This record gives sequence, C-alpha cells and structure tokens, in this order.
Amino acid sequence: MIKLELNRDPMLCSGHAACPGCIDALSVRHILATVGSNAMAVIPPSCMAVIAGMQPLTSLRIPVYQPTLEASAAAASGLRRALDAQGKHDTQVIVLAGDGGTYDIGFQCLSSAAERNEDFIYFCLDNEGYMNTGAQRSSSTPHFARTGSTPAGNSSRKKNLTEIMAAHDVPYVATASVGFLPDLIRKVERAMTIRGTRIITLLIPCLDGWGLPDDAGLTAARYAVESGAFPLYEVENGRRYTLNHPARTRPVSDYLALQGRYRHLTPADIDSLQAEVDDGWARLAQRVAMGQGAAAAALQ
Repeated sequence: MIKLELNRDPMLCSGHAACPGCIDALSVRHILATVGSNAMAVIPPSCMAVIAGMQPLTSLRIPVYQPTLEASAAAASGLRRALDAQGKHDTQVIVLAGDGGTYDIGFQCLSSAAERNEDFIYFCLDNEGYMNTGAQRSSSTPHFARTGSTPAGNSSRKKNLTEIMAAHDVPYVATASVGFLPDLIRKVERAMTIRGTRIITLLIPCLDGWGLPDDAGLTAARYAVESGAFPLYEVENGRRYTLNHPARTRPVSDYLALQGRYRHLTPADIDSLQAEVDDGWARLAQRVAMGQGAAAAALQ
C-alpha cells in the first residue's frame, strides 16, 4: 500500500455538476491537489466546463478562463506570457480540455503551440467522444464503439494523439489514468518541473456515454490499462520512451464486456480489436527498446 500525501484542502469544491461516479471529476480533483493553488486553468467547452460552472463562478479554487472550443492552447499561451510579464514565473498554467477540444476542434491550435514550445501543462480528459452533447464520436472514439452518431459502431480507429504530440519534440508527453493514481501523480509532479509544452492524456471512462454502471468507472480505467487498450507511458523530448505498466494481465474482451457501447460486437469483431491492441503494443515496445538503446549508446 502506497500512502499518497495530497493537499487536504480540496481544490475542486463539492456541489459541482458532475454525474455521480464521474471519473472526470475524480481525475481533476487529484490533478489540482498535485498542482496546488499557484495555478490558473483554461477550460474550453466540455464536460469539465460544466463541472467547473459558468463564469464568473467556478467549482475550482484557482482562477479559471473559459475560451472558445478551438482556442485552449492559444489562451494558455497568452496567460503564460501575461504572467511572465508580471514576474509570476512560478504560477502554473494548465489546460483541462476534452478530446473533442483536443483531438479535433482544438488540434490546430495545440499543434501550433507545441511547435513554439509554449510553456503550459495540457491535460486532455479523454472520454472518447463528445459526451455532454449526446455522446457523438470524436477522432478519439475507438474502432467499433457505438456512439450517438455511429449507432452501428465507429468505422475508423482511434487517433494516436500521444504519438502525434511526441513527434513535435516537446519536452514531455504522457498518458495517465486515475485507476493508477501514484503513476498519475508522479507524472503531474514531473511535468511541473519542466518548462515548455507538456501534454498528459488521461483516459476518462464516461458512465453514460460508455454504458457503465455508476460504480464501474475505476474498474474500466484499470481494465483499459491491464489489457493494453490504453498503455501508460511517457515520452521525453520526442525520443525517450518509458513504459510505466509493462505487463498485460487480461484480454481486451474483459475491458469490452464492461461497456454497453460494445455489446453489439461479434466474436470476430472482438478478435479484430485484440489484434489492433496487440499491434499497437508491439509498436510501442519497439519504440521503448529503441529509446533505451539510444540512451545506452549515449552513455558509452
């Protein structure tokens, strides 16, 4: 048992508008407890914007700016420069955005900020769809998943945002899950020690959008990692890969069986998804090995 020392004064207040059992709120609670009070948050339209509440009120105990859906990275860049101009270099600027505002509508803005290596921490709260507008698909929606706009199942594979952002050669990119809390907190703490663009994508099982019972969010988060459907890893400077949970201990079918959005799948579909996960895992393992080899060579 690992005891976690977190801020006892809640940075996310009770009485917010999250659904019962919401993994979004649970994740942000621990992100904010780790980041602390010397921070400002950018929150675009998303489930998190609903949880935070409408300006000028907010359920967060730090200042919040709500920009348009596509402008989170630009807003964070501007806030960072304004704080630097005031000499407030230690104040963290964070973004709390969904996958719709990251993978899709906000991607151009995020890519531009990453190219300039703007100094903020970008948290993508990835619930794999546009959940607060009816659970429509996004480019983060996995293959075969049933959504409000793909009732027969999504016909395309999920975009690999972590690899795309790592290709920008930013200082730090990682995946995380509140189902593996020590790893999540360590990555937030690590990101806070670095300057430049830092991007952490958290898997957020959506109870309503995924068809999960109110008490199954954490189970789904853990199964996603344990099956390899959502690997936990980090990439430093676009080159050094570290796999943080190297063992796959259950088949993808265990993860799929929890979710209503996959109940239409045939055994052949499940086998196809298992093959996709196996392929992605093999490619990730290859990158990890290449990074370790390069690091060893540099030490010689």
